[in-house]
Amino acid sequence: MSIEVSLAHSFGAFALDARFSILQPGVTALFGPSGAGKTSIINAIAGTFRPEQGRIVINGRTVFDSARSLWLSPRERRTGYVFQDARLFPHMSVHDNLLFGWRRARNRTEVGEIERIVALLGIEHLQERMPRALSGGEKSRVALGRALLSSPDILLLDEPLAALDAARRQEILPYLEKLRDEARLPMLYVSHALDEVARLAHHIVILKDGRVARQGSVFDVLSDIELPAFAGSPPLGAVIETKIGARRGDRLTALDFDGGTLLVQELNRPQGTALRVRIRAEEIMLALEEPRTISANNVLLMNVQGVRHDSTTHADVQLLCGKTRLVASITRASLERLKLVPGKPVFAIIKSVTVDTQMTPQFD
Repeated sequence: MSIEVSLAHSFGAFALDARFSILQPGVTALFGPSGAGKTSIINAIAGTFRPEQGRIVINGRTVFDSARSLWLSPRERRTGYVFQDARLFPHMSVHDNLLFGWRRARNRTEVGEIERIVALLGIEHLQERMPRALSGGEKSRVALGRALLSSPDILLLDEPLAALDAARRQEILPYLEKLRDEARLPMLYVSHALDEVARLAHHIVILKDGRVARQGSVFDVLSDIELPAFAGSPPLGAVIETKIGARRGDRLTALDFDGGTLLVQELNRPQGTALRVRIRAEEIMLALEEPRTISANNVLLMNVQGVRHDSTTHADVQLLCGKTRLVASITRASLERLKLVPGKPVFAIIKSVTVDTQMTPQFD
């Protein structure tokens, strides 16, 4: 996947002036608060919004260039678009909604592809239902299927989980992970929910006031101690790529990463399986001496890389373990008592680790 975006447009008091390039495959998140310009950008890529100035190139094919008065229609761009509210045709069954995407594809896939996508999204039993008889999560999965069957070069998702309650979001997130890992289709995912981005994305473009504030690997950006400054969101703590290590006999699984090993509840996965884990900043305690009689399974020796005072009562501490960065959120009182400064060794006691159960694909 490659996409080059350069857009400028005035909306009166708000000005969109965004430029970014994505040269690697996987899921790229457009992240930022409401009103940052995320939907305008994704609509410009899809061809449903024409900016005053700019250029958009998808996989080497220019679809918009204001200097050349070039503007390809949405259908010519070969993008699949999944909206926040699903937008299924209410008078069509699930099967007919899916066929609508397939029949309109410029490069229609074989009939067998319909069955594969239906199985991938777990909607076999919904084929004869009408949209009104579907739950929010089921509608989202059908909308995903319809977009996939249009044979797009890239899949655009505009906050597809925003209209769902917490239970429905948890229902559909595994399907999005499965889609990411098995469909191998480039995806641009719009969200203002950091947890979704941390779980799904490989790359992130952060928007603030219509401009790109930061972009890069999700593993680097979300563990940046300065995240509040350019994203208005506290540091997540860490998003880490791991691999299942040697099998143990104590009902724990070892997850090896660049810097050490994490122990989690036993996972029924083969050795070498790649998994993504998330550690929240508030789930990390710090100590100057290694604690030996505590219940926590994970105690790692790290070095303090930086300190950010995020309020009068709390501070964020950037930690480095091998090449892996983490952030711990502690009180200002603890910071002063431990006298933490860059370069100081410290033990990180990790109370909880969230393991994303789908495999994280490795891209060359």
